Amino acid sequence: VGTLPGGCDSAGNCFCRAEFAGPRCEQCSPGYHSYPHCYACSCDSRGAVDNNCSPAGQCRCHGNFAGHTCNQCALGFYGYPSCTPCQCSQEGSLHGTCEQDTGQCSCRPKVTGLRCDSCVPGAYGFPH
Repeated sequence: VGTLPGGCDSAGNCFCRAEFAGPRCEQCSPGYHSYPHCYACSCDSRGAVDNNCSPAGQCRCHGNFAGHTCNQCALGFYGYPSCTPCQCSQEGSLHGTCEQDTGQCSCRPKVTGLRCDSCVPGAYGFPH
């Protein structure tokens, strides 16, 4: 599938197209996936460690990125491509994740603020 018209050398190693590798061009080169098709990995340069991916095409993401090509923020981060930590208040929020675009945390009743760190008007005594 991936051999060039030149065939193989005297040691039996075949000449491979750029996206193929191995003695008989039987696997994808680094940066490609899904043998025998060998598609380019297309990892996001901001979110991925490098442009290499798994045989299924999953890129290796930095900790604050997620997705097949690392082109979105991981849970607990928001604002792609910066992917800033949510920093939701442990006392005032329902969980540590936030809305992916705005960073708004999910607040407990009578609690407000981007990070759920203050009382709504008419309530007092945060965090108790």
